Amino acid sequence: MRDTTVRTKLAALAAAGVMALGTGVLAASPAHAAGTWHGCPSGAVCIYPRDAGWNNDRPSNVYWEGVYRLYNQEGTHFIVNNQTDGWVDRLCYDSYGSNCDSYVQPPGTTWQENLSPMNSIKLSRY
Repeated sequence: MRDTTVRTKLAALAAAGVMALGTGVLAASPAHAAGTWHGCPSGAVCIYPRDAGWNNDRPSNVYWEGVYRLYNQEGTHFIVNNQTDGWVDRLCYDSYGSNCDSYVQPPGTTWQENLSPMNSIKLSRY
């Protein structure tokens, strides 16, 4: 009788573990770390259209690494850093990525920023 009780408990424990994995309860990392996050591909930084929120998870600009000039980016925008391996982004006042704001956006974060005074975005390893 005792063996049946132990087996029953082990089976119930295993079933609960399988169910938890199926629902994502035991997931080791956030969903965006393994793939897209609000439509932003893993390894990229994305900017969304002005005053459009997440724009149905469709970024207007996607950047991978280096310095990019910002064209026609006025007002407040959502910015997602979906990069990996310690890559960060900085917003810069000049067009060449050398006069940057002191704030560094770490990977796996999102923020809202007024891009009117900014002329470039710089993606680099921190």
